[in-house]
Amino acid sequence: MKKPEKEAQKRKKEREKRNFRQAMEKELREHKSSFIVFYILRAVVIVVFIRQIMRGSYESAFFCALTYLLLYVPSWIQVKLHIELPPALEITILCFIFAAEILGEVNAFYVVVPHWDTMLHTLNGFLAAAVGFSLVILLNDDERLTFDLSPFFLALVAFCFSMTIGILWEFFEFSMDWFFHTDMQKDTIIHAIYSVELDPTRSNHVIAVRGIRDVAVNGESLGLNGYLDIGLIDTMKDLFVNFLGAVVFSVTGFFYAASKGRRKTRAQNFVPSKKKAGQDYLLQAEEENPE
Repeated sequence: MKKPEKEAQKRKKEREKRNFRQAMEKELREHKSSFIVFYILRAVVIVVFIRQIMRGSYESAFFCALTYLLLYVPSWIQVKLHIELPPALEITILCFIFAAEILGEVNAFYVVVPHWDTMLHTLNGFLAAAVGFSLVILLNDDERLTFDLSPFFLALVAFCFSMTIGILWEFFEFSMDWFFHTDMQKDTIIHAIYSVELDPTRSNHVIAVRGIRDVAVNGESLGLNGYLDIGLIDTMKDLFVNFLGAVVFSVTGFFYAASKGRRKTRAQNFVPSKKKAGQDYLLQAEEENPE
C-alpha cells in the first residue's frame, strides 16, 4: 500500500474515533436523570477501586475496573447501533450493573444480603424480555408493520427471549464452576434427600433420608447443620424468578402492543427504539466533520 493511502486511512480512523468520542459525550448528557445516575455510580466505583487497591484486594479491583467499563455500555450501544434507550431502561441497566458487580461481588451482598441474587435474576428476566420485545421493532425495516403483528406473538417473543437468556446465563455459571472451580451457582443447605442412587436393590426406588443435621467429609464435620446441595436449587430458583420477571413484562407488553402503542403501560418505559435524526449524535458528528 502506498504511503498516501496509508496516511488517508490513518486520518479516516482518527476522524472516526474523534466523531465517536464526540457522540459519546453528547449521548451521556442527553438525559439529565440518567447522566446524574451514571456520574454518581462512576464516582463511587472509582472510590471503591482505589480502596481495593490500597487493601491489596486485586480481584475486587478487577471487578471495579470491569464495572467502570460496563457503565459506558448503554451509551456505547445507543451510539454504535443508533438505538435510543428510554431513561428508565438506561437507569435500570446502570443500577443493575452496579448492584451485581460492586455490591454483589466486591461487597459480598450475594452472601450477606438474603435474596440479593434472587432480586437481580428477577430484574434480569424483566429487562431481557424488554430487549426481546424491542428486537421485533428494531429489526423491522418498517416500524408501522410492528403493530400489525399479533400482540400475543410479540409477548411470546419477549418471554422466550428472556428465558433463553436466563438459561444461557445458567450454562455460563455451571461452566465457570465446573472448569474454573468458582462458586457462581451458590449452594443450599437442605435437611432431606431423595435418590434412587441409595437403593441397594437397584430397582429405581426412591430412598428418602430425612432429618439431616450433620454431614462429615473424611471423618470431619462440615458444621453446616444439614446437607449441602451443590447449585441445583439455586439454578432452579434463578430460572423461576427469571420466569416471573419475563411474565410481568410480557403481560404489560401485550397490552401495549394491543393498543397499537397508544396505551401507555410500564412496558413503554423499557422499550428501546430507533434513533431519530435529532438524537443520532454519531450521524451529526460525521456531518460536522466530513472528509
